[in-house]
Amino acid sequence: MKKSGIYTKSGDNGKTSLIGGTRVSKTHVRLEAYGTIDELNSFVGWLRCVINEEMHREFLHFVQCKLFTVGAYLATETENKSPKESALLLENDIARIETEIDKIDSQLSPLRKFVLPGGNETASRAHICRTITRRAERLVYRVAEEYLVADEVFAFLNRLSDYFFVLARWESNKNSEELYWEEGQL
Repeated sequence: MKKSGIYTKSGDNGKTSLIGGTRVSKTHVRLEAYGTIDELNSFVGWLRCVINEEMHREFLHFVQCKLFTVGAYLATETENKSPKESALLLENDIARIETEIDKIDSQLSPLRKFVLPGGNETASRAHICRTITRRAERLVYRVAEEYLVADEVFAFLNRLSDYFFVLARWESNKNSEELYWEEGQL
């Protein structure tokens, strides 16, 4: 089997191909969206490096695999080509995130103030993942203004940002104190 080339030179003129073959600008809304999903996936990998509990590490691996799935879906010309089954999210994927949120949240005290990002390095990395997820979600909504996007993609991203929020709270409470917004603080 011949090794594939890392560089193809086909993108040197500022265009790339979607799954389906159409060449588009590297500033195309689809590329912005799946590029942000890729960025998020990299930050999830960075977060995973400092997570100690195997159950959280395993779940973050699941998240990374599903983010790859979302990226493949967004790179597919859904208006002309049905996505491969491997590029689709399922209701079970969303339910799995909800289950994780509920498990973590059940161990946290009720929120009475706005949480500030920070607390410790692990919590801060989870907050970064949360905010990139929100940006990715906004970009996917921009894609949906012009192209078909499955409802599961929106639900997945929305739950995922909630997951990173509770994970950040859990990590912050485990190793330090949560930081709260105090009205009128200078």
